[in-house]
Amino acid sequence: MPVDAAAWFSERVASMDDDVERLHAAAEDGSPEEVAELAGLVVDVDEEYDGCTALWVAVYEGRHDNARALVAAGADPWRPMMSGWSPGRLSLAGPEPDLFDRPAGVSGLRDEEAAAVAEARRLTAALGELYYPGMGLACVAGIGTAEAARRLEATVEAVDPEEFLDEIDPFDAACMAFVGVTDVPGGCVVTQPWGYMPMTPGVTRRLSAGTVCYGLNVNPKSGDQGSIVRDGEIVGWDLHPGGRPWEDDEPMEVLLSYLYRCNAVAYSCAYAGLRLTDARAITGPPDAWLRLPERDYWH
Repeated sequence: MPVDAAAWFSERVASMDDDVERLHAAAEDGSPEEVAELAGLVVDVDEEYDGCTALWVAVYEGRHDNARALVAAGADPWRPMMSGWSPGRLSLAGPEPDLFDRPAGVSGLRDEEAAAVAEARRLTAALGELYYPGMGLACVAGIGTAEAARRLEATVEAVDPEEFLDEIDPFDAACMAFVGVTDVPGGCVVTQPWGYMPMTPGVTRRLSAGTVCYGLNVNPKSGDQGSIVRDGEIVGWDLHPGGRPWEDDEPMEVLLSYLYRCNAVAYSCAYAGLRLTDARAITGPPDAWLRLPERDYWH
């Protein structure tokens, strides 16, 4: 049955005990009228929840109609939060950079931030709409296919791409030993259309020697799961690429989360600095199929 959005939102709000939490929910999923009504019930329209204000939520979620309603109710677009990304600064990186009047003395995007915005538009257009349930990948900066094979101590398999994939059984443990790897501007992408192997510690630690690797598993049950590995050390685990950032994230991580909202594959590529020109590294066929040696890839 089709979901009644209004009924779903009303039920969601009714289950909440706090007016501030309700306002934040309305900023994301409600109407401007509902936002204005709830804004009148709170003591401070800019009270933070999970490190940000309702106005920040509206900007992040692309609900500019709700953002205008919140500003009309007294919300401050330039209040600092989220590692320096106020709602106003965040809007400068979005599709409507003139959403708010920028006060004198408030600087715009820095050069590296503006470059990240431009690259996000290019990369998302190049990749298109991608979602492959069960897929695993590792985005590695600064190395190519041959070096990836060397670091993994893998054997390059000479196979017919179509016949090879026809013979793959995703439920056969032996098939987890096969991964694809493709050279891309900035590094390489290691993929497995049917499994999580590319983002296991045993793979990403080896690939990341002297560089950075972002691992991703598109888990159809628990959602996108990401990891960050630098020079063999896991520095981030059980992450949610393409999801809303945490208040203690680094400034560039907050920006990337906004630019690649709900796009875990593009986020993973961008984090590693990979500049794919098309989706072949993700969708295949890869430059090479590798057979990984038998070892414990989790410990």
